Amino acid sequence: MTRTAELLADDPIWLVLLKVVAIFAFLVLMTLLTIWAERRVIGRMQHRPGPNRAGPFGILQSLADGLKLAFKEDIRPVLADKWVYFLAPVISATPALVSFSVIPIGPEVTIFGERTALQLVELPVGLLVVLASASIGVYGIVLAGWSSGSPYPLLGSLRSAAQVISYEIAMGLSFVAVIMYAGTLSTSGIVEAQANGWFALILPLSFLVYLVSMVGETNRAPFDLPEAESELVGGFHTEYSSLKFALFFLAEYINMVTVSALASTLFLGGWHAPWPLTLIGGGVLDTGWWGALWFLLKTVLFLFFFVWLRATLPRLRYDQFMNLGWKVLVPLSLVWIVVVTVIRALRNEQALTSTQFLIVGGVILAVLVAAAFLIPERKPAKPEEPEAPLAGSGFPVPPLDLQVPPTPPRRHEVPSGADDASKEGAGSV
Repeated sequence: MTRTAELLADDPIWLVLLKVVAIFAFLVLMTLLTIWAERRVIGRMQHRPGPNRAGPFGILQSLADGLKLAFKEDIRPVLADKWVYFLAPVISATPALVSFSVIPIGPEVTIFGERTALQLVELPVGLLVVLASASIGVYGIVLAGWSSGSPYPLLGSLRSAAQVISYEIAMGLSFVAVIMYAGTLSTSGIVEAQANGWFALILPLSFLVYLVSMVGETNRAPFDLPEAESELVGGFHTEYSSLKFALFFLAEYINMVTVSALASTLFLGGWHAPWPLTLIGGGVLDTGWWGALWFLLKTVLFLFFFVWLRATLPRLRYDQFMNLGWKVLVPLSLVWIVVVTVIRALRNEQALTSTQFLIVGGVILAVLVAAAFLIPERKPAKPEEPEAPLAGSGFPVPPLDLQVPPTPPRRHEVPSGADDASKEGAGSV
């Protein structure tokens, strides 16, 4: 049993409940602040102010929007399945809250005299809990589209199912190299394994694959195809309003916070301070409540990355999106896993030094990137169209055996007497 597991096993029930409430409040508060920050940042990128009326700098605008949604009329379509329509937002929001329970927010601290770790649950298979929660969350979207009794939500939910299946495979493959280096599926064990070096630098391709996969997994722009308003109105939540719509909104942003926190945990050292700061005062900035600060800053960095993408990139076509997942991310991840396995075997046999490892890894990464972007795609052959016959002047002419369809019969004309009577009636009025 690890030190973190021992601390959490001794937590009294009041401390466990306190952590549950604190995590829930943190996620809701981060949702409100992320919505406000997204609107402000995108407004600045588009040379406009963004929300600036409700509260200082418009910071209460998200709270005002939430209250407005709570008091709006709750409308249920006539053709909707009552119970499934009601449970779908709950199924979508609950896994987003559960998956954050295995994320280590900080090191060992003291809370009201009790020595504990800033984490709710320590499991030896913590990464699998995150993947399982992400898989369950898509059921809420699929059931929402099916139970609405409308074609547009159904199409959006089917897109979401295909999208999550595609990009969750790539996300799971990006975890493999991290697990190989850390030697554990525990999230706190992965953080401890990065005490001497972040996995974002050691495993750059896994980091890049995860960055793309987490955007596709959360249905965010430019991968927000399940709710593409250009062809699907609003997607799977078209028929939802009031608090049910607010739950879908809450689930999306909590998922953003969760995958950002997981990216910090897996690739940026979790709650560990950045390298120059670890040298100050013998590493005092890497202990206690300082870890929660570094964890929060890294998470906010990834949330800004989400906003930056939305303000910069247009929405992809669906075929481009699926090609990226199946033809680029999955093959690159499989090749990268083989390369990492070979390099680790050579290092264990002391046939490859750290400098040689970095050089070989950089060359392999450059070759993979060149292969992905420089090899042209094979274009399908266009069927040959028969040429139109040309007259002597060079202009296209109709075929000689063209048969003109008969002229449809005209509608019966109104008798002149009835027409005159109608005019007289109108004149008298």
